[in-house]
Amino acid sequence: MSESKYTIGVDYGTDSVRSVIVDTQNGKEMASAVFYYPRWKEGKYCNPAENRFRQHPLDYLEGLETTIREALSECSPGVSENIAAISVDTTGSTPVAVNKEGTPLSLTPEFKENPNAMFVLWKDHTAVKEAEEINKLSRSWGGIDYTKYEGGVYSSEWFWAKILHVLRKDEKVRQAAFSWVEHCDWIPAILTGNTSPLELKRSRCAAGHKAMWHTDWNGLPPEEFLVKLDPLLKGLRNRLFNDTYTSDVSAGNLTREWAGKLGLKAGISVGVGAFDAHLGAVGGEIKPYYLSKVMGTSTCDMLIAPKEDVEGKLVQGICGQVDGSITPGLVGLEAGQSAFGDIYAWFKNVLMWPVEKLVAGSRLLDEKTKQSLISEISDNLISELSEAASRIAPEESGIVALDWMNGRRTPDANQALKGTITGLTLGSDAPRIFRALIEATAFGAKAIVDRFINEGVRIDGVIALGGVAKKSPIVMQIVADVLDMPIEVARSEQACALGSAMAASVAGGIHRSFEEAQNAMGGGFEKEYLPNKENAARYKKLYAKYLKTGEFIESQTK
Repeated sequence: MSESKYTIGVDYGTDSVRSVIVDTQNGKEMASAVFYYPRWKEGKYCNPAENRFRQHPLDYLEGLETTIREALSECSPGVSENIAAISVDTTGSTPVAVNKEGTPLSLTPEFKENPNAMFVLWKDHTAVKEAEEINKLSRSWGGIDYTKYEGGVYSSEWFWAKILHVLRKDEKVRQAAFSWVEHCDWIPAILTGNTSPLELKRSRCAAGHKAMWHTDWNGLPPEEFLVKLDPLLKGLRNRLFNDTYTSDVSAGNLTREWAGKLGLKAGISVGVGAFDAHLGAVGGEIKPYYLSKVMGTSTCDMLIAPKEDVEGKLVQGICGQVDGSITPGLVGLEAGQSAFGDIYAWFKNVLMWPVEKLVAGSRLLDEKTKQSLISEISDNLISELSEAASRIAPEESGIVALDWMNGRRTPDANQALKGTITGLTLGSDAPRIFRALIEATAFGAKAIVDRFINEGVRIDGVIALGGVAKKSPIVMQIVADVLDMPIEVARSEQACALGSAMAASVAGGIHRSFEEAQNAMGGGFEKEYLPNKENAARYKKLYAKYLKTGEFIESQTK
């Protein structure tokens, strides 16, 4: 390539969207910008007590336009004219009800403030009952078990459970909804002007892992099964899709309207979308049999393997195995934990309660001092806890916790489960409890690794990316000790956005394959955590206690 070509990777996370402009020759980040969803930040349309988490599409659209324009403004002259393609990744499963034109109902006047007409975020767990019904019917109806490529356990975090829950709960949305579209499919549809639910290109990643789509039964589960689940689903399958596409495929070309909004040339390629963790694994330079762990508020654990190696293997209790969901031509296997960094944030919020209430109400301080003090404590709390916890030896506290504060994603999805902390004494202080919570998240990671290995899928190494991997040495060292495996941390600060930029380079015809894009654009690794063998031996004993505690809690939940 005589002249540099650039691509844009757009990464929609839980709290914000980030756009990154990348040089396809060497992976250099030319510019980036982030936009925090204003409605989400205000807590609108959510009810954590009911596990309801919804997002307004305007947050997504405003963020798309703002971040790309801001990133372009930071670039040197000539970059914008040489941007060749754009791809997006999003959280998932995050579906929304749409009308015949493919417009989310919440963008129409009647439904603009209705949470049921908005995107149902991945972490929304209002559909626990519906997920249980899907699992029960799949095993008892006498036909194919349509969950078998989804790990054999369907989750309330996924497509069909969420749709059925909303259809049951809201008659007005049910009457107005023509179809449903995943967030990762809607953004490319908007950019290309092809929003028709019957025509827009659907992501293989989203459909295969979350919607029970598979070539073995020619797409989605049949009408007969869906109607047995609930008659409210009658006819919906015909208003969804049959075909799916991998992320090396172009979804179409950027429209003049959106080119004008974004400051780009009309006609550039827009790639088929995918989920953030899957393209994050690409950005983190995943390779066969290396477990890619996206470690943030939750975790998503990705693994790829040649089709011939996993032919006939059905790994139980994971989030699916799908041909081409991560890297075209290889089977992508997904697992993960419903809460990871969220658990540390929860504990911080517990400890901050008296600070925020008592300091704010103090008569000894002026308002400016109060706010400064509260901010200082909040900013330093986790780092101080981490420093104190790092001086505590494994097994010293006797505390064992479960990482199920937001239910369990894998192995064996069960969003009804709750977290626990056991072994508390009058000597159990905040650093000891905090270390036990870190160990619990590490034990949850080990349970996933053990499931893969026990099901006959080897793991040759571990790659970590995401905020926790970059910022918390104590967490990473404990995970390495518990897994008793080295962990390499990807250098890229924005692996998900970089993965989207790599995918865009293939969809736009710059690179011929994901492997070629990774070789040209990958940033390598910045650090490796090696397990402490003495601690690893101690953690084997604690892990056994974790498993036994989990068995008891799960038996009580049933």
